[in-house]
Amino acid sequence: MPVIHRFDPPERFVAGTVGEPGQRTFFLQARAGTRITTVALEKQQVAALAHRIDELLDEVMRAAGEDVVVPAVTPKDLADDLPLEQPIVEEFRAGTMTLAWDDSDDSVVVEVFPFTEESVIAPDQPEEEISEPEPAEILLVRLRPGQARAFCERAERVVAAGRAPCPFCGGPVDPEGHLCPRANGFKRSGA
Repeated sequence: MPVIHRFDPPERFVAGTVGEPGQRTFFLQARAGTRITTVALEKQQVAALAHRIDELLDEVMRAAGEDVVVPAVTPKDLADDLPLEQPIVEEFRAGTMTLAWDDSDDSVVVEVFPFTEESVIAPDQPEEEISEPEPAEILLVRLRPGQARAFCERAERVVAAGRAPCPFCGGPVDPEGHLCPRANGFKRSGA
């Protein structure tokens, strides 16, 4: 039986980082009272989660009409620019994440499962050989629509705050430049 870190709803659910651009570690953090759960994940996972939550909220707005109140933008009182709660204690590293809309209470449900080597599937692996291992822990967060929009807005800012992309190849540019594949191995500067 897995340990479920349940926040229904959390007082705070944010994405944040520790470290300098190019060396940042990304985290999801949920808090309810003094209980805090922190999960490490990749930058691309943060970006994908924020993008999918935004899409889900937009789909609900279109489908539900006036039946469900979903803000089109982040409500001003829910914007969160505070740093991550300290101390940062990583519960696990995120692997699979699921996302759903629960009609029963008009909430976004986010489930984050730990990364395990057993859950990596080879491209040539037959479907009948695929078995999901039982996770040791799960982060389960239920967000009100306004909270979900606030999460997305902050997550997008956190992702964008890293190194600027190269205008030629799209790869990240360090302050001292980078070896751009579009320049045949010549170093392009960050300026």
